Amino acid sequence: PEALVAGIADALEGKHPAVPVDVVHRALREIHERADAVRRQRFQAMAAEGVKYLEENAKKEGVNSTESGLQFRVINQGEGAIPARTDRVRVHYTGKLIDGTVFDSSVARGEPAEFPVNGVIPGWIEALTLMPVGSKWELTIPQELAYGERGAGASIPPFSTLVFEVELLEIL
Repeated sequence: PEALVAGIADALEGKHPAVPVDVVHRALREIHERADAVRRQRFQAMAAEGVKYLEENAKKEGVNSTESGLQFRVINQGEGAIPARTDRVRVHYTGKLIDGTVFDSSVARGEPAEFPVNGVIPGWIEALTLMPVGSKWELTIPQELAYGERGAGASIPPFSTLVFEVELLEIL
């Protein structure tokens, strides 16, 4: 703390830093590398938990798996048209992490969501182009068909396998 205060005071007074800039840069790079290693280790564990969850889920009665790795269970099979990638749809959904934490829900908001089919994550695109209107499915989406290594905001960590309950209300 004292060195930091002295460094700030020197900078404000226009003095040259007591520690050479290349040494500071090297130290900062090492700090970032260590933090990245810790973050990678944490997220690798999360990815492994997702794989285990998918393996267990695939064994459950009624769960279908596609070639891409998407898993779905039909709660209610609709009789309507099946959307194309170029369509817009209206849906109700609840999205959860594999630990059950809800991160988003149009149901809780009381307002269905509308969006272009090709404007969502790959797991949703695949599922929506298989679902007839009126269907309600539980989707289990591997991280590589969801947000992958980038995650999404504070509520969806990187490498998260996601579970959605999706009801396809209509093609717009």
